[in-house]
Amino acid sequence: MTSIKFVRREGALQGRLPVQDLARACVGECALAAAELGARRAGLAEVPTVLVDDGAVATAFLSERHLSVKGRAPVTFAPLSRFWRTADGWVRTHANYPHHRTRLLDALGVPEDTAAVEAALAERSALDVEEAVYAAGGLAVALRSPEEWAAHPQAAEVAKRPLVERGRLDTARARTFAPVGTSPLLPAAGLRVLDLTRVLAGPVATRTLALLGADVLRLDAPQLPELPDQHADTGFGKRSATLDLATDRQTFEDLLQAADVVVTGYRPGALDRFGLSAEALAERRPGVVVAQLSAWGAYGPWQLRRGFDSLVQAATGIAVLEGSAEQPGALPAQALDHGTGYLLAAAVLRALTEQSYEGGSRFVRLALARTARWLTDGVDGMGDLAAGDAGSGSYDGPGPWLSETDSALGRLRYALSPVAFEGGPTDWDRPPVPWGTDAPGWR
Repeated sequence: MTSIKFVRREGALQGRLPVQDLARACVGECALAAAELGARRAGLAEVPTVLVDDGAVATAFLSERHLSVKGRAPVTFAPLSRFWRTADGWVRTHANYPHHRTRLLDALGVPEDTAAVEAALAERSALDVEEAVYAAGGLAVALRSPEEWAAHPQAAEVAKRPLVERGRLDTARARTFAPVGTSPLLPAAGLRVLDLTRVLAGPVATRTLALLGADVLRLDAPQLPELPDQHADTGFGKRSATLDLATDRQTFEDLLQAADVVVTGYRPGALDRFGLSAEALAERRPGVVVAQLSAWGAYGPWQLRRGFDSLVQAATGIAVLEGSAEQPGALPAQALDHGTGYLLAAAVLRALTEQSYEGGSRFVRLALARTARWLTDGVDGMGDLAAGDAGSGSYDGPGPWLSETDSALGRLRYALSPVAFEGGPTDWDRPPVPWGTDAPGWR
């Protein structure tokens, strides 16, 4: 049996819900999947021991807050991204991106002024705001109690699915891996990952694959710049390029033909018109692993809705559980994003391992709303990970799990990855680069 050891620390990721349990399980699952693939590729007789330290986990789950660029604190939430009182409750908005901010203001018919937004929302019901902003292409979600969410048809659809959906797309031949060395042991060495994700969960997954040796190329539409600090935090180990899929399909097809993994983080179906459904990708690139991430799930009445961690917390009852219906709260970290990101990376690594035995193009699919259900249900299913303790203590701050490096962005302070196993990497091989500065090609 693989040895998994935990260092448990009091005071890490404290909340009313078992956030630390979720974080520990997600990171442990990812590290185990990495160690197993590494053993397979290096021809090891035993899978390396995995170590999950609550301090490293808690620090990494707040990586976007610990980042500093040239001594400057990061910009996290914009002024219009918050909870607002409505005539009958609360609504949570997300307006970090300029285009989402514009759509929110258009839906409310007000200028970019906090007082004007507050006044407009106070006159309307939360559900009315939710629907009006959605219709305008913006992001706003009414605060719901756990009971109200349980009665929602989207919750019923989410409940039907496993935490990690996975499947086989064809009968492509078994994958043959080149052997890897053990100094350090890089399970994903030589693998090429197309990263079509934004915000946090998807980029956390691909940042982890980069740590493990993958050549990760993040592609963004040139007309949709990423938020600089967010991009820096999740850009370690990657390259960053822009590509307009509507006008330069051939470049994408050339990239796809050499890709091993494609990770998408847009709304379900949003990229299908570009031939980026799992089935279409496997048809053109047999043997590919397609990893899909969404906020609400690829099913149900909300499948086409945009969403972020904070909005999922508000809709699914987490904000009420962490606060109350009178004063909503939040998890101590964007744990749905980070947790789902590590689970997504783990699913990709397991799919690659399975391919080496059984072949077949593969898909894996996760949703923040399904991770939220796992958390509110109490994070069950951890038995396989609870293998042993390597010590205990207190979490007295992030210091031991932070590092610094020079980069094209300036001097960076950042959180180290919590994914650790014997002989594995301890840091990324390259710092993040400014958004869109690389050519859209493989190393």
